[in-house]
Amino acid sequence: MAIRFQYNKTYLQQLNKGLRVRENALPTLAAKESALRLEVKRARDEAARVAERLEQEMAGQAATLRLWAELPQDLVKVLKAEVAVRKIAGVKTPVLQNVVFDVMPYSAFASAAWLPSGVEVMKQLATLEIELQLAKQKVADLEFARKKTTQKVNLYEKVQIPEYKAAISKIKRFLEDEENLSKSSQKILKNKLARAEADA
Repeated sequence: MAIRFQYNKTYLQQLNKGLRVRENALPTLAAKESALRLEVKRARDEAARVAERLEQEMAGQAATLRLWAELPQDLVKVLKAEVAVRKIAGVKTPVLQNVVFDVMPYSAFASAAWLPSGVEVMKQLATLEIELQLAKQKVADLEFARKKTTQKVNLYEKVQIPEYKAAISKIKRFLEDEENLSKSSQKILKNKLARAEADA
């Protein structure tokens, strides 16, 4: 959308101010975009590492799959995942602090000997799954912020700053032409008055 303006000094001052604001903000936005691009890459790498760890743990448990069928239903439940918020380049991202589990009581004598270690494995797998979900959320949040910042950089760099400069240039030319016409008119009027006095 083109900038609306009028050919006067008030609009010239407003446009100059708007141009300065955008030119001053552009380096900061470009730096933020660069930082976000780097953080997105780091977050993706971290999500891939968590996914790989989870996959390895699941693969390690594949041999004992039949034993898992013996576990009581709802033996281990996730009560809550305590998530903190960490700002990265001005973007709030989730960070897993702790996972609280509810373990159904069981008899150590009446249950299989591997049950306590099975409970720990279930807790570990659940924690990794939650970490993976939060890592994916972090990637999505950072990617969204990066896209928004890139759009703003492009808007300033390729649209608004050139439009402001063009509008300022038009107003300056108009005001200069108006001033030149005024001076010319005054000169012509002065010459006419001088001739009229000379004739009188």
